[in-house]
Amino acid sequence: MEPPPRGGDGWRAELRATLRLSWPLAAANLLQMLTYAIDVIFIARLGDDQLAASALAVALFGLVLWALSGLTGAVAPVVAAELGERAPALRAVRRSVRMALWLALFSGTAGIGVCLLLGPLMRVTGQQPHIIAMAIEYNTLLVVSLVPMLFCNVLRSFVSTLDRPIFATAITAGGIFVNALANYAFIFGNLGAPELGLKGAAVATIFTTLTTLAAYVVAIRLDKKLHRYHVFGRWWSPDWARLMHIVRVGTPIALTITAEAGIFGAAAFLMGNIGASQLAAHTVALQIAALAFQVPFGVGQAATIRVGYFYGARDPEGVKRAGWTAIVVGTGFMALTALAMVIIPKPLIAIYVDPWDPKNAVLVGFALQYIVIAAAFQLVDGMQAVAAGALRGLQDTRIPMWIAAFAYWVPGIGTSLVLGFMTPLEGVGVWIGLATGLTVAAVLLGWRWHRRERLGLTRRPLPG
Repeated sequence: MEPPPRGGDGWRAELRATLRLSWPLAAANLLQMLTYAIDVIFIARLGDDQLAASALAVALFGLVLWALSGLTGAVAPVVAAELGERAPALRAVRRSVRMALWLALFSGTAGIGVCLLLGPLMRVTGQQPHIIAMAIEYNTLLVVSLVPMLFCNVLRSFVSTLDRPIFATAITAGGIFVNALANYAFIFGNLGAPELGLKGAAVATIFTTLTTLAAYVVAIRLDKKLHRYHVFGRWWSPDWARLMHIVRVGTPIALTITAEAGIFGAAAFLMGNIGASQLAAHTVALQIAALAFQVPFGVGQAATIRVGYFYGARDPEGVKRAGWTAIVVGTGFMALTALAMVIIPKPLIAIYVDPWDPKNAVLVGFALQYIVIAAAFQLVDGMQAVAAGALRGLQDTRIPMWIAAFAYWVPGIGTSLVLGFMTPLEGVGVWIGLATGLTVAAVLLGWRWHRRERLGLTRRPLPG
């Protein structure tokens, strides 16, 4: 691994480096969404009850997975800084990746315990007994995939930071075909596999995850640049100080993710109290917004790595160029998605439902209102995602966590409650609240990034 280019190489060079790193990560994020969509497509053929049971299980499992991915993914800025400081930093990178894998094992085991609370949670929320039984049966198998998924997340962070993000894209794309084939086999008893129904979907997830993990191991072993780090060597040897450093950087990221996911979950419950059609329209509009978000999310991941390189190299000019370039790229893309939402909303809705079918008229009417608001907050959503990623590159995660918690849950959910239930706006008011929370987060995170040097965020401590 060569040292990262210094700030003096210019904005154009930084733009090329950011785009080269961003597009494979963004593509991998989009492909991962397609993987989840395939699960829904196959399970839906079993019936509404099975789909509802799986959705309830995945709601908890997905939140735990997303949060722990933020925790273990903190290895990316740590490794990036080590490379920037003393590339190739073989020993330092190897130890950081090893401790991140340990953290994936420890946190994933705890996460399994949280996911197994699904039964009591469903009973408290008044779910139907037969749905609870199916969800528990499905969830008991699904949790087996949690630790391997976190291992994959660590290895994805490693290969991306070592300038091999295309591996993440290719492996995720391959996982789509494996997942589809495994669902086809284990759910319906094809290709000589037993017919397991809903349990077969969980088995397919386990099989796909293990295949993906094996693909990362093989890719790392066969690539000369990656193999020289020997990240699987002496896996039993601890480095407790390094482990705790990753925990300190990663825990606020996990809590930030939980806060952000929580506000969208809360919004769904608010919409459910307003009406079923509004909730359905909310779900469709939110899926379209989430699809667009995967690109700035990928750019934010690239920003973490690029800023991390220059942070480790103690190059504040490089930090400046890497962060601002990523912010411009991320918000620029979201300007295009905002334009698309205004100009062609119905073709976008057609990804999920037929907007020209008269039976969907009420749903589509609400969805069109929500998509206009989604278009309005595209820019701030992109900015807050990339700014948060840039700050993570400086290993600044604690204050951004408090910013996110405040922005989403005070002005954000507060505005949703007031406008959604105390004015005639109803669902539109809830969405204005979401936009308000994202706007406040973008302003505060952008302000913190702008003042990074005055706040001392770019000063990396000397080794030892």
